[in-house]
Amino acid sequence: MKWPNNKVLLSVSALVFVGAWLAIGPNNHVDFNTEVKPILNKKCMACHGGVKKAGGFSLLFREEALAKTKSGKPAIIPGDADGSAFIQVLTHSDPEKRMPKKGDPLTDEEVDILRDWVDEGAAWGTHWAYSPVEKQSAPQPSWWDKLFQKTPWGNSEIDRFVFEKQQQQNSDPLHPSPEADRATLLRRVTLDLTGLAPTAAQYDKFLNDKSPKAYETMVDSLLASPAFGERWAGMWLDLARYADSRGYEKDDVRNIWRYRDWVIKAFNENKPYDKFITEQLAGDLLPNRTENELIATGFHRNTMNNDEGGTDNEEFRTSEVLDRVSTTWEALQGTTFSCVQCHSHPYDPFRHEEYYKFMAFLNNTSDQDVSDEASFLRFFEEKDQKKLDELTEWLKKNTTPQKAEQYTHYVRTLEPRIYFHLFDQYKNGTLEPTAAAMLQNNGSLRLKQAPVKGKRKLLLYYRSRQPATVVRISTDSLNGPLVATTKLDTSRSFQIAYIDLPPFSTRKDLHFSFTNAKVKDQKDDIAALMWVAFWAEDFPGKGKLGYEEQYANFQKLLVTSAETMPIMQENPPEYARVTRVFERGSFLSPAAAVAPDVPKSLHAFPKNAPRNRLGLAQWLTSKQNPLTARVAVNRFWEQLFGTGLVETLEDFGSQGFTPTHVELLDYLSYKFMHEYNWQMKPLLKEIVLSATYRQDSRATDAQIAQDPTNRWLARGPRVRLTGEQIRDQALIVSGLLSNKMYGKPVMPYQPQGVWQVVYSGISWKRSEGEDAYRRAIYTFIRRSSPYPSMLTFDGSNRDVCLARRIRTNTPLQALVTLNDSAFVEMSIKFAERMEKEGGKNVSSKLQRGYWLMTGRPLPPAKQKVLVNLYTEAVRRFEKERAKAVRWIGRETATPNDAALAFVANTMLNMDEFISKQ
Repeated sequence: MKWPNNKVLLSVSALVFVGAWLAIGPNNHVDFNTEVKPILNKKCMACHGGVKKAGGFSLLFREEALAKTKSGKPAIIPGDADGSAFIQVLTHSDPEKRMPKKGDPLTDEEVDILRDWVDEGAAWGTHWAYSPVEKQSAPQPSWWDKLFQKTPWGNSEIDRFVFEKQQQQNSDPLHPSPEADRATLLRRVTLDLTGLAPTAAQYDKFLNDKSPKAYETMVDSLLASPAFGERWAGMWLDLARYADSRGYEKDDVRNIWRYRDWVIKAFNENKPYDKFITEQLAGDLLPNRTENELIATGFHRNTMNNDEGGTDNEEFRTSEVLDRVSTTWEALQGTTFSCVQCHSHPYDPFRHEEYYKFMAFLNNTSDQDVSDEASFLRFFEEKDQKKLDELTEWLKKNTTPQKAEQYTHYVRTLEPRIYFHLFDQYKNGTLEPTAAAMLQNNGSLRLKQAPVKGKRKLLLYYRSRQPATVVRISTDSLNGPLVATTKLDTSRSFQIAYIDLPPFSTRKDLHFSFTNAKVKDQKDDIAALMWVAFWAEDFPGKGKLGYEEQYANFQKLLVTSAETMPIMQENPPEYARVTRVFERGSFLSPAAAVAPDVPKSLHAFPKNAPRNRLGLAQWLTSKQNPLTARVAVNRFWEQLFGTGLVETLEDFGSQGFTPTHVELLDYLSYKFMHEYNWQMKPLLKEIVLSATYRQDSRATDAQIAQDPTNRWLARGPRVRLTGEQIRDQALIVSGLLSNKMYGKPVMPYQPQGVWQVVYSGISWKRSEGEDAYRRAIYTFIRRSSPYPSMLTFDGSNRDVCLARRIRTNTPLQALVTLNDSAFVEMSIKFAERMEKEGGKNVSSKLQRGYWLMTGRPLPPAKQKVLVNLYTEAVRRFEKERAKAVRWIGRETATPNDAALAFVANTMLNMDEFISKQ
């Protein structure tokens, strides 16, 4: 590519500089966000922010900053800097009285900025990220078309934004790089859109397609590939803290893989992002909810569950809710909201009580920190599913659609119900942690203020192995008015007793006592109580044909064993929880009750929206929301370029990094919402078709000197691949990759002894057949012991939401790709493929292998090194043929076989293979 001479570029730069100077002007006001706020955050907020308010003075909100301090006077007097104590203490001659007390004093320039700001009225500004997303027009300078008639670079509005920023950086402006060669570009875009390296067929097709639309055609095919959903789901599962185990001490198996599959399908379907969010936050509250919408709510059931004995179930349930609050803000709003749990945010406009008002949206779900991970969705075996289908059809014909759905849903979820740990006043009984309430003879317990008003049925879910055990239920006290007496059944492990209730006009304390006249040892357990539920009516359709059969079918299904998956379920009004502010964030210090609400510093809650998770989803996906689209677009950009337009993906607040291209971010965010209607695929297409994305990633000395981290995008992205991508493309070039999608997690090769966790009997059982070679997204993730090779390459253990993986470079990574048995096997298969497809001599075999890896010919210098390595390896293996057999794992292996596999192993460690260029 040829570029205009320096005189042209300097004149362009001069025009930009003059325009900027004229825009600033000599009478421009001090800008709060760019000039004042950074000084306050760096020098003042530690003592005068949301955590501390030394002297009764806070700079977090304007009304606090202008309020009276402990001195009885305000520290800031708008329009009078000299009379403001705030300015006086910054310039005090006595070092003991000068502020700040800790750290370096303010510079003269910083003091002048604050002085001018106060004199101008101490106006507060809105942080850029909390301002509405406005429609942006791409720069249209008069010199653009003339310049690019001679230098044809830039085919999109994205390029105009990028080029303008490049020209503003230095007196010697940055120059965009030429387009990457076709093979490199294909590999880059294929890795970015599908997470896989191109196949030989894709290389052949693209490199031989000379049409002007060849690249766009390839992009369209990649966006339509099933692999697209698998690649982008990996990004989302980090945010969703998805794992196949529960966490904490026992870290037992969690059966939630259907949520992972839902995410993959959602990306492949190009589900609009607003709908994608809504279904995950509130799929259970949508009208005519579907099974898939219930599965989607697994997003917030990926929280950890503590099965350890002796824990407080309510404490850890609350801990899960707190995690959901923090995750919602970090994943969807790019905001460090978790610190507001303990105090008002020290740097951003969020108050302590607003955290708990927001928490109230998420605090009314029926899940519990119990061993069965309720609430859940049940999946029956084929024969039991047929029974459910028959029941569903009968209900549709013999009752209202609403009631039919209600009873079918109850079979699938068993909600609402009240678990054992919410009972109290135990006598001759114990609360077995996370399992059940264990009752001895004459044992009793109380359910305080049971929701019996208007209810006609009590369901008692229990286990009893002692015949003749009777439960007596009374109100007000153990000897109070009798409600019912029921003999417990011992014919099955778990049973439900259906108990008629008298009419109640108010809530009542219910007392349950368990007795057995035949049991002599009073210390023997005679029953275990798991949960109770209350119904407002009898099973519908009484008197209709088939009633007795279907009622019996219904009862059997309630106690039938089934596979379960944790989901979110909203509590009905009579089970509603009260949310309280926790003083200093402590669960043990509940204070004032609060109602669901959103922070006042952001846009208003939608009118007529329900004050529940569905209304919250509407607020989050409103086009007035300043954060949702920006955060999503920035995350997509980071996945493509290695760094976001805002580098701190997790923090768009005033302590996060300032955007390098704020206008470009808003341009894409506005378009994402209004033109693309929240659809991700057309947005990604626009980005990857831009000349900015298609640039060569090789950097000149001048580019490195001026912009070492490529903040101004004068060259293409060059980053190390994720652990999942490295494994997947090694599988694809070796010919081992299975294209099987969905289903239960798999267990490929893992070193022995990695899983040694107390109190858990689960073990790593290596998958057989093609399951051992499936994409990394299907690999079993255990929180206490994630898959080692992916963890070494900066993968997440999924304990908490992870907005950004920080790339590292350690010797352990090389040890994985050189020595891990999975990579050794892939190297052997890769060598076999080179042997089969590469011709007769070693050089041609290596050329074929390198082409399969990169789509480019092997450079002569590297070929020489690899051929020498092969020759030396053959020599050594001929001396020690047993090593060749061990290396290949085949008795018939020759020194040449082992040497080629050894070289293949080296090739899979080359920088151009483990990096995206």
